[in-house]
Amino acid sequence: MKRVVILISGGGSNMVRLVESMTGDHPARAVLVVSNDATAAGLDRAALLGVPTAAIDHRPHGRDRAAFEAELLKPILAAEPDILCLAGFMRVLTPAFVERFAGRMLNIHPSLLPKYPGLHTHARAIAAGDGEAGCTVHEVTPVLDDGPILGQARVPVLPDDTPETLAARVLTREHLLYPAVLRRFAEGNRSPLMI
Repeated sequence: MKRVVILISGGGSNMVRLVESMTGDHPARAVLVVSNDATAAGLDRAALLGVPTAAIDHRPHGRDRAAFEAELLKPILAAEPDILCLAGFMRVLTPAFVERFAGRMLNIHPSLLPKYPGLHTHARAIAAGDGEAGCTVHEVTPVLDDGPILGQARVPVLPDDTPETLAARVLTREHLLYPAVLRRFAEGNRSPLMI
């Protein structure tokens, strides 16, 4: 059984879908949910699902990412994870942190990478006149949103879309894609899944 730690910063809707998927014959189980914000609603949602939680506030560390990550590592390492899943974790991790979990850390990003890494992906897709948008699950590497693609899901961009309406439609696909990719990854299958 693979041990999964999930990192969040907010409401944790993708985290909930991941935890709910890890039942029955699933080869993994969530052993910890960690947030950089003690007020993140996702922590309460994880606790209601029976998953231990931890909050490590990044703010006292200012711009010292290494100091924040040293604190972040404590509960993560204590949980002895096989896989880390970033699910709306809104902190950029240092190369040293990423390398420590090389080949074992996944992220979901709300664009069809390599298009639109970083923030404001939906507004950028609309502004570019794209006919479709979507989400990507990828392995995390030291380069932001640049790791090997493990899965993508597509949705149409509609003529009257706003960033908010497009984000809501993409989120429904995220909730399907991330659990499916995690299961395959935990089984040792790294071939890309396109839905």
